[in-house]
Amino acid sequence: MIVGTGNVGASIAYALLNQRTAVNEIILTDIDTADAEGEALDLCDALAVAPSWLKIRAGDYDDAKDCDICILTAGANQKRGETRVDLVQKNAKITKSIVTAVMAGGFDGIFLVVTNPMDTLSYLTWQYSGLPPERVIGTGTILDSARLRYRLAETLSVHPKSIHAYQIGEHGDSEFALWSCANVGGEKITNLLSAKELQEIEDYARNEAYTIIQKKGATHYGIGSCTVQIINCILGDERRILPVSNYDDCHDVYNGFPAVVGRGGIVRRSELRLTEQEGIKFQKSVNALKRTLERAKE
Repeated sequence: MIVGTGNVGASIAYALLNQRTAVNEIILTDIDTADAEGEALDLCDALAVAPSWLKIRAGDYDDAKDCDICILTAGANQKRGETRVDLVQKNAKITKSIVTAVMAGGFDGIFLVVTNPMDTLSYLTWQYSGLPPERVIGTGTILDSARLRYRLAETLSVHPKSIHAYQIGEHGDSEFALWSCANVGGEKITNLLSAKELQEIEDYARNEAYTIIQKKGATHYGIGSCTVQIINCILGDERRILPVSNYDDCHDVYNGFPAVVGRGGIVRRSELRLTEQEGIKFQKSVNALKRTLERAKE
């Protein structure tokens, strides 16, 4: 089930439709029922030429009881000049109403949170749902890491899939690149690029969303494709390591950090050894997330 049929929810459904996937049904729901119905009809028109055959229909929260994954995209959009944190109180209320209704319908699957501020809403979804933390996942820094890998690949003239590098922490202004673990073909990226180049690439990954929002008003294709990667990883029990937002029991927050993702959700959180400088940055990001969580609870 995809809750919210705005740009992001529709992009996730469209990305699912256009690749071979284990998904056999997509249920779309939105407070604007006509919009959900219209999106379902529009997507169905592509089934005759799509690489996969699946069912697509509009539905309501009660339909979630038969779903493996409930994807939360509903909420106020980030506007020009706004940060993701600015959305916290209004989207916390929206998320609570949705999660409460979905759980009342008998849902027993995995929540995948996309709505911003995503780390905070992942934590609140865990609290509202009563599910174990491994079954509530946020998209984390998977998109930011994709941006990082893309820019590194452009700079190094290799394919992005040959780059192993992560942005971690908050999906927001306090995130940072984990350069100590970044490599391409086993070569440390810090040995291939100057400090100035690394900083420029890290800044690009952190701030690209603002550039896109300023130019076209919203981001949705990138996060749509990245969300499908997580969905496929869950349904296929791929056990890939992805920088999703998962529960950090040391700090009692959700944050973007590499974790093994499989059929049951989060299999385990990676135990990476951060440098002293990275540890300081990570703690600052944790502190930022705690402040946002407090704002959401006000």
